[in-house]
Amino acid sequence: MVQVRQLLRRKGHAIWSVDADEPVLEAIQMMADKHVGALPVTRGGDLVGMVSERDYARKVILLGRSSAETPIWQIMSTPVVTATPDDGVRQCMQVMTERRIRHLPIVEGGRMVGMISIGDLVRVVIEERLNTYVEHQRLELLKSGDLLWWSERDGWAHIYRFGADGKL
Repeated sequence: MVQVRQLLRRKGHAIWSVDADEPVLEAIQMMADKHVGALPVTRGGDLVGMVSERDYARKVILLGRSSAETPIWQIMSTPVVTATPDDGVRQCMQVMTERRIRHLPIVEGGRMVGMISIGDLVRVVIEERLNTYVEHQRLELLKSGDLLWWSERDGWAHIYRFGADGKL
């Protein structure tokens, strides 16, 4: 089973965060600039909440509040649900599904070391299943004489079947 630590090695440890006292507009601008749907909210370096596009839509737009005048702490989601680098990907997926959240800060030794999204987890699970399929098919293909070619360039397994006449 893949651990969050392995996912972060591939994905990277970049973390963008906003201060709780900044205006919501700053968070929305950063989310747009970084192409992310949520940000950790900090105060004095401590993780105190999460702010997401969903928070913005429900707690600013729908209530007719000003993005430039509303501080992030007034709309952020708390308490923060976190995971550790040693947690399993499937465990994180279960927590995110049960809590109905899409982003999970990764904390180790009291400090944030990464951020994962439900999309990151789905990608890992699909890769695991594809790798299992490819390994199973590789064994079957070797027995049947068919050719399996794995392309590092495009990340797909290409399977070529030979007919009885030896032609592809």
